[in-house]
Amino acid sequence: MTQTPSETFQPNFDAGTYCEASGDRLLPAIAQDAESGRVLMLAWMNEEAWRETLQTGRAVYFSRSRGKLWRKGETSGHQQIVRTVQVDCDADTILLHVEQTGAACHEGYASCFFRDVDSGGQVSVRETRLVDPADVYG
Repeated sequence: MTQTPSETFQPNFDAGTYCEASGDRLLPAIAQDAESGRVLMLAWMNEEAWRETLQTGRAVYFSRSRGKLWRKGETSGHQQIVRTVQVDCDADTILLHVEQTGAACHEGYASCFFRDVDSGGQVSVRETRLVDPADVYG
């Protein structure tokens, strides 16, 4: 897909996963630390979340469990400031390079990927919890 400077790029939401809660198509959105490159989390975006993210410079996702937009940090204060946005070659996956304030994970870790699983299926926690979720979410 070739874009001219006057065209506004839009990911291919038609290729997304259908969400009953919203009636929208959702695309996976990966949040990656802009400085370290570490993957922080995976969430979902609908077109409204995409537009708001671009307009505000703050990560906005669609919460499948709540059935509404999720402005990262609106409850916890742990926001994601978007530094760059990329979309894959099929335009069906979004990558946000973010500056993370506080914990990205609702369980209080810097990243949602805080567990290691060995070849035998045994799990170990690889990092220290930054915040107690009970203190953040009540």
